[in-house]
Amino acid sequence: MLVEFTVKNYRSVKEEQVFSMVKAKGDELEDSNSFLPSAPASVPLLRSAAIYGANAAGKSNVIRAMMEMESIIRTSASSRQEGDELSVTPFLFDESSSSEPTEFEMVFINEGVRYQFGFCATKTHIVEEWLIAYPKGRAQRWYSRGFNKDKNRSEYKFSDFLLGQKSVWQNATRSNALFLSTAVQLNSDQLKPVFNWFKETLRPANVGGWGPGFTASLCEKEQSKAKVLEFLKAADFDIHDIRIDKEKFDPDTLPEDFPDSIREKIIKEMKDKEIVDIKTIHKSESGSMIPLDFDEESDGTQKFFSFAGPWIDTLQKGYVLVIDELHDNLHPKMVKYLVSLFHNNKTNPNNAQLIFTTHETSILSQDNFRRDQIWFCEKDDRQATSLYPLTDFSPRKDRENIELGYLSGRYGALPFIRPLKLGTM
Repeated sequence: MLVEFTVKNYRSVKEEQVFSMVKAKGDELEDSNSFLPSAPASVPLLRSAAIYGANAAGKSNVIRAMMEMESIIRTSASSRQEGDELSVTPFLFDESSSSEPTEFEMVFINEGVRYQFGFCATKTHIVEEWLIAYPKGRAQRWYSRGFNKDKNRSEYKFSDFLLGQKSVWQNATRSNALFLSTAVQLNSDQLKPVFNWFKETLRPANVGGWGPGFTASLCEKEQSKAKVLEFLKAADFDIHDIRIDKEKFDPDTLPEDFPDSIREKIIKEMKDKEIVDIKTIHKSESGSMIPLDFDEESDGTQKFFSFAGPWIDTLQKGYVLVIDELHDNLHPKMVKYLVSLFHNNKTNPNNAQLIFTTHETSILSQDNFRRDQIWFCEKDDRQATSLYPLTDFSPRKDRENIELGYLSGRYGALPFIRPLKLGTM
Protein backbone atom coordinates (compact mmCIF):
# COMPACT_ATOMS: atom_id res chain seq x y z
CA MET A 1 0.00 0.00 0.00
CA LEU A 2 1.43 3.30 -1.09
CA VAL A 3 1.29 6.14 1.44
CA GLU A 4 3.52 8.82 -0.09
CA PHE A 5 6.10 9.36 -2.83
CA THR A 6 8.68 12.15 -2.97
CA VAL A 7 10.94 13.07 -5.88
CA LYS A 8 13.46 15.88 -6.32
CA ASN A 9 15.78 16.91 -9.16
CA TYR A 10 14.58 14.35 -11.70
CA ARG A 11 14.03 15.32 -15.34
CA SER A 12 11.50 18.20 -15.33
CA VAL A 13 11.11 18.02 -11.54
CA LYS A 14 13.51 20.46 -9.91
CA GLU A 15 12.20 21.20 -6.41
CA GLU A 16 10.90 18.50 -4.09
CA GLN A 17 7.44 17.27 -5.12
CA VAL A 18 5.31 15.15 -2.78
CA PHE A 19 2.50 12.89 -3.97
CA SER A 20 0.25 11.54 -1.21
CA MET A 21 -2.34 8.77 -1.06
CA VAL A 22 -3.38 9.77 2.47
CA LYS A 23 -7.08 10.49 2.81
CA ALA A 24 -7.84 14.12 3.67
CA LYS A 25 -10.80 15.39 5.68
CA GLY A 26 -14.27 14.79 4.30
CA ASP A 27 -16.55 11.78 4.34
CA GLU A 28 -17.62 11.77 0.67
CA LEU A 29 -17.25 8.33 -0.99
CA GLU A 30 -15.43 7.26 2.15
CA ASP A 31 -16.51 3.61 2.16
CA SER A 32 -15.79 2.97 -1.52
CA ASN A 33 -12.80 5.19 -2.33
CA SER A 34 -10.72 4.90 0.84
CA PHE A 35 -9.67 2.26 3.36
CA LEU A 36 -7.82 1.85 6.66
CA PRO A 37 -4.68 -0.33 6.41
CA SER A 38 -3.95 -3.02 8.98
CA ALA A 39 -0.79 -1.52 10.48
CA PRO A 40 0.03 0.20 13.78
CA ALA A 41 -0.83 3.91 13.90
CA SER A 42 -2.26 3.80 10.37
CA VAL A 43 -4.21 6.58 8.71
CA PRO A 44 -6.86 6.03 6.00
CA LEU A 45 -5.52 5.79 2.44
CA LEU A 46 -7.05 6.34 -0.99
CA ARG A 47 -7.75 3.59 -3.50
CA SER A 48 -6.96 5.73 -6.53
CA ALA A 49 -5.57 9.06 -7.67
CA ALA A 50 -5.66 10.80 -11.04
CA ILE A 51 -3.06 13.30 -12.28
CA TYR A 52 -4.09 15.91 -14.88
CA GLY A 53 -2.06 18.47 -16.76
CA ALA A 54 -1.03 19.84 -20.13
CA ASN A 55 1.19 17.94 -22.53
CA ALA A 56 4.85 18.21 -21.49
CA ALA A 57 3.87 19.47 -18.02
CA GLY A 58 5.70 16.61 -16.32
CA LYS A 59 2.93 14.11 -15.52
CA SER A 60 4.81 11.31 -17.22
CA ASN A 61 7.99 12.25 -15.36
CA VAL A 62 6.24 11.73 -12.02
CA ILE A 63 5.26 8.23 -13.16
CA ARG A 64 8.69 7.68 -14.67
CA ALA A 65 10.29 8.65 -11.35
CA MET A 66 8.38 5.85 -9.62
CA MET A 67 9.45 3.46 -12.37
CA GLU A 68 13.07 4.61 -12.05
CA MET A 69 13.11 4.11 -8.28
CA GLU A 70 11.58 0.65 -8.60
CA SER A 71 14.04 -0.34 -11.34
CA ILE A 72 17.13 0.81 -9.43
CA ILE A 73 16.06 -1.10 -6.33
CA ARG A 74 15.16 -4.26 -8.25
CA THR A 75 18.32 -4.40 -10.39
CA SER A 76 20.82 -2.67 -8.13
CA ALA A 77 22.68 -5.68 -6.79
CA SER A 78 22.04 -8.28 -9.49
CA SER A 79 22.37 -6.48 -12.84
CA ARG A 80 24.85 -3.69 -12.23
CA GLN A 81 28.63 -3.85 -12.08
CA GLU A 82 31.10 -1.39 -10.56
CA GLY A 83 31.44 1.53 -12.95
CA ASP A 84 28.04 1.09 -14.60
CA GLU A 85 26.06 4.30 -14.74
CA LEU A 86 22.74 4.76 -12.97
CA SER A 87 19.94 5.89 -15.28
CA VAL A 88 19.01 9.03 -13.32
CA THR A 89 18.66 12.33 -15.16
CA PRO A 90 18.64 15.52 -13.04
CA PHE A 91 16.90 18.78 -13.91
CA LEU A 92 19.14 20.14 -16.66
CA PHE A 93 17.82 23.71 -17.09
CA ASP A 94 19.70 24.98 -14.05
CA GLU A 95 23.46 24.75 -13.58
CA SER A 96 23.29 24.01 -9.87
CA SER A 97 20.68 21.25 -10.07
CA SER A 98 22.31 19.57 -13.09
CA SER A 99 25.28 18.63 -10.91
CA GLU A 100 23.23 17.67 -7.84
CA PRO A 101 21.91 14.16 -7.05
CA THR A 102 18.39 12.97 -7.74
CA GLU A 103 16.30 12.05 -4.70
CA PHE A 104 13.57 9.41 -4.35
CA GLU A 105 11.62 8.40 -1.25
CA MET A 106 8.67 6.08 -0.83
CA VAL A 107 6.49 5.56 2.25
CA PHE A 108 4.50 2.34 2.08
CA ILE A 109 2.98 -0.50 4.10
CA ASN A 110 3.88 -4.14 3.64
CA GLU A 111 3.08 -7.13 5.84
CA GLY A 112 1.50 -4.85 8.43
CA VAL A 113 4.50 -2.53 8.85
CA ARG A 114 4.98 1.01 7.53
CA TYR A 115 8.36 1.76 5.97
CA GLN A 116 10.06 4.92 4.76
CA PHE A 117 12.84 4.17 2.28
CA GLY A 118 14.77 6.60 0.13
CA PHE A 119 18.05 7.37 -1.57
CA CYS A 120 19.91 10.10 -3.45
CA ALA A 121 21.91 9.16 -6.52
CA THR A 122 24.04 10.58 -9.30
CA LYS A 123 24.91 8.68 -12.46
CA THR A 124 28.07 7.35 -10.79
CA HIS A 125 27.15 6.49 -7.19
CA ILE A 126 24.61 6.39 -4.37
CA VAL A 127 25.09 9.58 -2.35
CA GLU A 128 22.64 8.83 0.47
CA GLU A 129 20.36 5.98 1.53
CA TRP A 130 18.05 5.55 4.51
CA LEU A 131 15.42 3.23 5.94
CA ILE A 132 12.99 3.98 8.75
CA ALA A 133 10.50 1.37 9.95
CA TYR A 134 7.41 1.70 12.15
CA PRO A 135 6.75 -1.88 13.35
CA LYS A 136 4.95 -0.65 16.47
CA GLY A 137 3.85 2.73 15.14
CA ARG A 138 6.97 4.54 16.32
CA ALA A 139 9.94 5.41 14.10
CA GLN A 140 12.97 3.11 14.13
CA ARG A 141 15.84 4.28 11.91
CA TRP A 142 17.37 0.97 10.87
CA TYR A 143 20.27 2.45 8.90
CA SER A 144 21.54 5.47 7.03
CA ARG A 145 24.30 5.93 4.50
CA GLY A 146 26.16 9.00 3.32
CA PHE A 147 28.98 9.63 0.85
CA ASN A 148 32.21 11.10 2.23
CA LYS A 149 33.77 13.10 -0.63
CA ASP A 150 37.10 13.53 1.15
CA LYS A 151 37.49 9.78 1.62
CA ASN A 152 35.64 8.93 -1.60
CA ARG A 153 33.55 6.25 0.07
CA SER A 154 30.19 5.60 1.68
CA GLU A 155 29.84 5.73 5.46
CA TYR A 156 27.08 3.89 7.33
CA LYS A 157 25.23 4.20 10.60
CA PHE A 158 23.38 1.11 11.82
CA SER A 159 20.97 0.81 14.72
CA ASP A 160 20.44 -2.22 16.94
CA PHE A 161 17.01 -2.62 15.33
CA LEU A 162 18.65 -3.96 12.18
CA LEU A 163 19.81 -7.54 12.65
CA GLY A 164 22.22 -9.66 10.66
CA GLN A 165 25.67 -9.43 9.10
CA LYS A 166 25.69 -5.69 8.57
CA SER A 167 29.44 -5.32 8.06
CA VAL A 168 29.44 -8.09 5.45
CA TRP A 169 26.58 -6.46 3.55
CA GLN A 170 28.24 -3.07 3.80
CA ASN A 171 31.54 -4.34 2.39
CA ALA A 172 29.70 -6.07 -0.45
CA THR A 173 27.75 -2.94 -1.47
CA ARG A 174 29.23 -1.24 -4.53
CA SER A 175 29.30 2.54 -4.79
CA ASN A 176 26.63 2.44 -7.51
CA ALA A 177 24.42 -0.12 -5.72
CA LEU A 178 21.93 0.10 -2.87
CA PHE A 179 22.68 -1.43 0.51
CA LEU A 180 19.07 -2.63 0.67
CA SER A 181 19.32 -4.64 -2.55
CA THR A 182 22.74 -6.04 -1.66
CA ALA A 183 21.68 -7.12 1.83
CA VAL A 184 18.60 -8.90 0.49
CA GLN A 185 20.67 -10.66 -2.14
CA LEU A 186 22.90 -11.84 0.73
CA ASN A 187 19.89 -13.23 2.61
CA SER A 188 18.71 -10.47 4.94
CA ASP A 189 15.28 -11.78 5.91
CA GLN A 190 14.47 -8.61 7.85
CA LEU A 191 14.88 -6.38 4.78
CA LYS A 192 13.02 -8.66 2.35
CA PRO A 193 9.57 -7.10 2.98
CA VAL A 194 11.00 -3.71 1.95
CA PHE A 195 12.68 -5.04 -1.20
CA ASN A 196 9.76 -7.31 -2.10
CA TRP A 197 7.26 -4.45 -1.97
CA PHE A 198 9.13 -2.78 -4.83
CA LYS A 199 9.73 -6.06 -6.64
CA GLU A 200 6.24 -7.51 -6.35
CA THR A 201 3.62 -5.00 -5.14
CA LEU A 202 4.56 -1.76 -6.91
CA ARG A 203 3.55 -2.17 -10.55
CA PRO A 204 4.53 0.90 -12.62
CA ALA A 205 3.68 0.54 -16.30
CA ASN A 206 3.17 2.41 -19.52
CA VAL A 207 -0.13 1.58 -21.18
CA GLY A 208 1.55 1.07 -24.53
CA GLY A 209 3.93 -1.46 -23.00
CA TRP A 210 1.24 -4.03 -22.22
CA GLY A 211 0.83 -6.79 -24.74
CA PRO A 212 -1.81 -9.55 -24.72
CA GLY A 213 0.59 -12.20 -23.39
CA PHE A 214 -0.29 -12.05 -19.70
CA THR A 215 -4.04 -12.04 -20.32
CA ALA A 216 -3.56 -14.96 -22.72
CA SER A 217 -1.70 -16.92 -20.04
CA LEU A 218 -4.68 -16.50 -17.71
CA CYS A 219 -6.95 -17.91 -20.39
CA GLU A 220 -5.09 -21.24 -20.38
CA LYS A 221 -7.01 -22.22 -17.23
CA GLU A 222 -10.80 -22.35 -17.26
CA GLN A 223 -11.30 -20.63 -13.90
CA SER A 224 -9.13 -17.62 -14.70
CA LYS A 225 -10.40 -17.50 -18.29
CA ALA A 226 -13.93 -17.17 -16.93
CA LYS A 227 -12.81 -14.07 -15.01
CA VAL A 228 -11.27 -12.56 -18.15
CA LEU A 229 -14.48 -13.18 -20.10
CA GLU A 230 -16.55 -11.69 -17.29
CA PHE A 231 -14.26 -8.65 -17.27
CA LEU A 232 -14.69 -8.16 -21.04
CA LYS A 233 -18.45 -8.76 -21.07
CA ALA A 234 -18.98 -6.29 -18.22
CA ALA A 235 -17.37 -3.67 -20.46
CA ASP A 236 -19.73 -4.62 -23.33
CA PHE A 237 -17.28 -6.59 -25.44
CA ASP A 238 -19.19 -9.27 -27.35
CA ILE A 239 -16.66 -12.09 -26.96
CA HIS A 240 -18.21 -15.47 -26.19
CA ASP A 241 -14.99 -17.44 -25.66
CA ILE A 242 -11.20 -17.26 -26.02
CA ARG A 243 -9.03 -19.98 -27.49
CA ILE A 244 -5.29 -20.11 -26.90
CA ASP A 245 -3.11 -22.32 -29.13
CA LYS A 246 0.63 -22.81 -28.71
CA GLU A 247 3.25 -24.20 -31.01
CA LYS A 248 7.03 -24.25 -30.93
CA PHE A 249 8.81 -21.61 -32.95
CA ASP A 250 9.79 -22.90 -36.40
CA PRO A 251 12.65 -20.99 -38.12
CA ASP A 252 11.33 -22.19 -41.48
CA THR A 253 8.29 -19.91 -41.08
CA LEU A 254 10.47 -16.79 -41.42
CA PRO A 255 10.27 -15.06 -44.81
CA GLU A 256 13.04 -16.06 -47.21
CA ASP A 257 13.94 -12.43 -47.97
CA PHE A 258 14.90 -11.68 -44.33
CA PRO A 259 18.54 -10.49 -44.03
CA ASP A 260 20.77 -13.19 -42.53
CA SER A 261 21.74 -11.01 -39.53
CA ILE A 262 18.09 -10.37 -38.58
CA ARG A 263 17.16 -14.01 -39.19
CA GLU A 264 19.96 -15.23 -36.90
CA LYS A 265 18.96 -12.78 -34.18
CA ILE A 266 15.32 -13.86 -34.26
CA ILE A 267 16.22 -17.54 -34.25
CA LYS A 268 18.53 -17.00 -31.26
CA GLU A 269 15.90 -15.05 -29.30
CA MET A 270 13.07 -17.45 -30.10
CA LYS A 271 14.96 -20.71 -29.57
CA ASP A 272 12.91 -23.16 -27.47
CA LYS A 273 10.09 -20.61 -27.15
CA GLU A 274 6.45 -21.05 -28.05
CA ILE A 275 4.31 -18.95 -30.37
CA VAL A 276 0.98 -18.04 -28.80
CA ASP A 277 -2.00 -17.81 -31.11
CA ILE A 278 -5.03 -16.00 -29.65
CA LYS A 279 -8.48 -16.42 -31.15
CA THR A 280 -11.61 -14.67 -29.92
CA ILE A 281 -14.86 -16.59 -30.38
CA HIS A 282 -18.01 -14.69 -31.36
CA LYS A 283 -21.55 -16.04 -31.61
CA SER A 284 -23.42 -15.37 -34.84
CA GLU A 285 -27.16 -14.68 -35.11
CA SER A 286 -27.74 -18.34 -35.90
CA GLY A 287 -25.84 -19.42 -32.80
CA SER A 288 -22.73 -20.73 -34.53
CA MET A 289 -19.29 -19.92 -33.13
CA ILE A 290 -17.08 -17.71 -35.32
CA PRO A 291 -13.34 -17.55 -34.44
CA LEU A 292 -11.38 -14.40 -35.19
CA ASP A 293 -7.61 -14.00 -35.13
CA PHE A 294 -6.63 -11.57 -32.40
CA ASP A 295 -5.16 -9.10 -34.89
CA GLU A 296 -8.53 -8.96 -36.69
CA GLU A 297 -10.09 -7.36 -33.62
CA SER A 298 -10.26 -3.57 -33.34
CA ASP A 299 -7.40 -1.67 -31.71
CA GLY A 300 -9.70 -0.87 -28.78
CA THR A 301 -10.60 -4.53 -28.26
CA GLN A 302 -6.94 -5.57 -28.42
CA LYS A 303 -6.01 -2.84 -25.96
CA PHE A 304 -8.75 -3.75 -23.51
CA PHE A 305 -7.93 -7.46 -23.74
CA SER A 306 -4.33 -6.60 -22.85
CA PHE A 307 -5.63 -4.63 -19.85
CA ALA A 308 -7.77 -7.46 -18.53
CA GLY A 309 -5.02 -9.71 -17.15
CA PRO A 310 -2.98 -7.06 -15.27
CA TRP A 311 -6.17 -5.43 -13.98
CA ILE A 312 -7.61 -8.68 -12.61
CA ASP A 313 -4.26 -9.69 -11.14
CA THR A 314 -3.84 -6.30 -9.43
CA LEU A 315 -7.33 -6.34 -7.90
CA GLN A 316 -7.00 -9.92 -6.67
CA LYS A 317 -3.57 -9.48 -5.07
CA GLY A 318 -3.76 -5.92 -3.78
CA TYR A 319 -1.00 -4.44 -5.92
CA VAL A 320 -0.25 -0.76 -6.50
CA LEU A 321 -0.77 -0.09 -10.21
CA VAL A 322 0.85 3.04 -11.63
CA ILE A 323 -0.06 3.90 -15.23
CA ASP A 324 0.81 6.73 -17.58
CA GLU A 325 -1.91 7.93 -19.99
CA LEU A 326 -4.73 5.60 -19.03
CA HIS A 327 -6.99 7.25 -21.61
CA ASP A 328 -4.85 6.11 -24.57
CA ASN A 329 -7.12 4.48 -27.22
CA LEU A 330 -9.91 3.92 -24.71
CA HIS A 331 -13.46 5.25 -24.74
CA PRO A 332 -14.25 7.52 -21.74
CA LYS A 333 -16.74 4.94 -20.43
CA MET A 334 -14.03 2.27 -20.53
CA VAL A 335 -11.74 4.52 -18.46
CA LYS A 336 -14.55 5.09 -15.97
CA TYR A 337 -15.22 1.34 -15.79
CA LEU A 338 -11.56 0.48 -15.15
CA VAL A 339 -11.25 3.08 -12.39
CA SER A 340 -14.58 2.10 -10.79
CA LEU A 341 -13.31 -1.44 -10.17
CA PHE A 342 -10.89 0.02 -7.61
CA HIS A 343 -13.77 1.86 -5.90
CA ASN A 344 -15.74 -1.25 -5.09
CA ASN A 345 -15.28 -3.46 -2.04
CA LYS A 346 -16.39 -6.53 -4.00
CA THR A 347 -14.06 -6.08 -6.98
CA ASN A 348 -11.24 -4.68 -4.84
CA PRO A 349 -11.32 -6.77 -1.64
CA ASN A 350 -7.56 -6.46 -0.96
CA ASN A 351 -7.32 -2.67 -1.25
CA ALA A 352 -5.35 -2.45 -4.47
CA GLN A 353 -4.45 1.10 -5.49
CA LEU A 354 -4.43 2.84 -8.87
CA ILE A 355 -2.39 5.93 -9.72
CA PHE A 356 -2.70 7.22 -13.28
CA THR A 357 -2.22 10.21 -15.54
CA THR A 358 -4.90 11.13 -18.06
CA HIS A 359 -6.41 13.83 -20.25
CA GLU A 360 -9.86 12.25 -19.94
CA THR A 361 -11.94 14.90 -18.16
CA SER A 362 -15.36 13.24 -18.44
CA ILE A 363 -14.56 11.23 -15.31
CA LEU A 364 -13.42 14.35 -13.45
CA SER A 365 -16.46 14.43 -11.19
CA GLN A 366 -17.28 14.29 -7.49
CA ASP A 367 -19.51 11.35 -8.39
CA ASN A 368 -16.38 9.35 -9.23
CA PHE A 369 -13.64 10.83 -7.04
CA ARG A 370 -13.13 12.41 -3.68
CA ARG A 371 -11.58 15.87 -3.88
CA ASP A 372 -8.29 14.54 -2.46
CA GLN A 373 -7.95 12.01 -5.30
CA ILE A 374 -7.35 14.65 -7.98
CA TRP A 375 -3.87 16.05 -8.68
CA PHE A 376 -2.48 18.50 -11.23
CA CYS A 377 0.87 19.03 -12.94
CA GLU A 378 2.13 22.19 -14.57
CA LYS A 379 5.43 23.81 -15.53
CA ASP A 380 6.58 27.24 -14.41
CA ASP A 381 8.51 29.77 -16.49
CA ARG A 382 11.74 27.94 -15.58
CA GLN A 383 10.36 24.74 -17.19
CA ALA A 384 10.18 23.05 -13.77
CA THR A 385 7.27 20.76 -12.89
CA SER A 386 5.07 21.38 -9.87
CA LEU A 387 2.61 18.78 -8.57
CA TYR A 388 -0.32 19.86 -6.42
CA PRO A 389 -3.70 18.49 -5.25
CA LEU A 390 -7.17 19.80 -6.01
CA THR A 391 -7.69 20.29 -2.27
CA ASP A 392 -5.36 23.32 -2.45
CA PHE A 393 -8.32 25.15 -4.02
CA SER A 394 -10.90 24.09 -1.40
CA PRO A 395 -13.61 23.11 -3.91
CA ARG A 396 -17.10 22.91 -2.46
CA LYS A 397 -18.19 19.41 -1.53
CA ASP A 398 -20.83 17.91 -3.87
CA ARG A 399 -21.51 21.32 -5.42
CA GLU A 400 -18.53 22.33 -7.53
CA ASN A 401 -18.26 21.05 -11.11
CA ILE A 402 -14.64 19.89 -11.10
CA GLU A 403 -14.44 19.21 -14.84
CA LEU A 404 -15.77 22.67 -15.70
CA GLY A 405 -13.49 24.30 -13.15
CA TYR A 406 -10.45 22.55 -14.61
CA LEU A 407 -11.27 23.28 -18.26
CA SER A 408 -12.00 26.93 -17.44
CA GLY A 409 -8.53 27.29 -15.90
CA ARG A 410 -9.45 27.64 -12.24
CA TYR A 411 -6.91 25.02 -11.12
CA GLY A 412 -4.20 25.75 -13.70
CA ALA A 413 -2.42 22.81 -15.37
CA LEU A 414 -3.84 23.71 -18.81
CA PRO A 415 -1.94 24.32 -22.05
CA PHE A 416 -1.63 27.96 -23.09
CA ILE A 417 -2.73 28.15 -26.72
CA ARG A 418 -1.50 31.18 -28.66
CA PRO A 419 -2.99 32.44 -31.93
CA LEU A 420 -1.15 31.09 -34.97
CA LYS A 421 -0.38 33.45 -37.84
CA LEU A 422 0.75 31.78 -41.02
CA GLY A 423 2.37 33.94 -43.63
CA THR A 424 1.96 33.49 -47.35
CA MET A 425 3.54 30.30 -48.57
